[in-house]
Amino acid sequence: MKDDNGPMTALRAPFTGLALRQAVFCLAGVVLALAVLAAPAIIPGAAVLILWATGAMADKPAPVVAPIFLVLFPFTLALLVVLAAPAGRALASAQRGLARKLLNEHVDPPPRAGHGWRAVGYALLKVPLAIPQGYGVFCCVFGVVNLSYPVWWPLFRNHPPGTTLDPVLALTPFGALEARTFAGTLPIAAAGLAMLLVAPWLLRAGTALDLAALRRLPGPGRLAERVRELQASRAQAIDDAATMMRRLERDLHDGAQIRLATLALNLGLAREKFDDDPDQARELLTLAHQGAKEALAELRELVRGIHPPVLDNGLGDALATLATSSAIPIEVTVDLSDRPAPAIETIAYFCAAELLANAAKHSRASRITLGVRGNLILTVADDGVGGADPGGPGLSGLARRIAVVDGRISVDSPTGGPTQVKIELPAYG
Repeated sequence: MKDDNGPMTALRAPFTGLALRQAVFCLAGVVLALAVLAAPAIIPGAAVLILWATGAMADKPAPVVAPIFLVLFPFTLALLVVLAAPAGRALASAQRGLARKLLNEHVDPPPRAGHGWRAVGYALLKVPLAIPQGYGVFCCVFGVVNLSYPVWWPLFRNHPPGTTLDPVLALTPFGALEARTFAGTLPIAAAGLAMLLVAPWLLRAGTALDLAALRRLPGPGRLAERVRELQASRAQAIDDAATMMRRLERDLHDGAQIRLATLALNLGLAREKFDDDPDQARELLTLAHQGAKEALAELRELVRGIHPPVLDNGLGDALATLATSSAIPIEVTVDLSDRPAPAIETIAYFCAAELLANAAKHSRASRITLGVRGNLILTVADDGVGGADPGGPGLSGLARRIAVVDGRISVDSPTGGPTQVKIELPAYG
């Protein structure tokens, strides 16, 4: 839903919970970037500190101490090469945890430990990524500080007239500003407000870039991700097939099988009564005939649930027939460049049937449009009350089923309506 109060939204943005969580995430990114930069100097610096603390350097000139770095720095580099991969994986894991806890963003880990060097690449990339993140945190923190100058100035700079005071400095992204009087705090406060208004955009940019790098480098590769998707799709297809088999077995057992058993019983009784009681035999034959018609109707419904016969004439005719059974007027438009594969036609038909049923049940709409175009995009829209939840059991289950054939679903249903659901399917499976 769009927010019509644009200026108010911009003023509230720096003080939202999301902005605070993004600031913490960006601050952690800056700290990790500094750690990456400081890593090569840890061992030489620690050695120098030890020598200085023990007094070993007290009477040593600089030319004598310098070889210590020349010896320890290559050793540090060799150690970093050995520890780079596990350290990179640990850093990436920490960032994934922060993204999940602070931003509710789930980033899949790599499928195996062999992607350590990609994690090292992400660790090195943290250094340039820390620039927008650092600016965002700087503007967020010092924006509040600068905005407070006119508030605390009368409290702490209330000296007698004629007193000469040193100027107070304020940090901004464009340099330091000085304030010698209360009037001088007003430009600082204006700069602080501008920094606060810009901070959410910088934090958002720094967060988005970091998450993109986190997914791209230490996350699963494209091939591994594709294999995972195919495994999930295969499992979903197996579950759907098993569910359909159980449903067919239940429907046959509870419906057609019982009617056929009753039919056989009535025919047997009619044969026994045929000579002794012809009237009762005729009644039993009438019951058997009615049972046969009902069993045949149920079998037709079961067949229609597997593959509607109307699909033999094409998806357009099938959708037109489907629309005639709706209590809400439906406008059907079909513009297919080529006829899809039979399996895709069947999926599109059942998706349309479920979406139309949902619209008739929940939308309170007065008009529905059903369209199919291209290769193959199915759109169902209504002028109802909206509020359809993509994460609900109906639409999420539909999304899982079409994912088996690499289909995608998008739902646009603001409160108050209208609702539009678009399903994209591959034309040939």
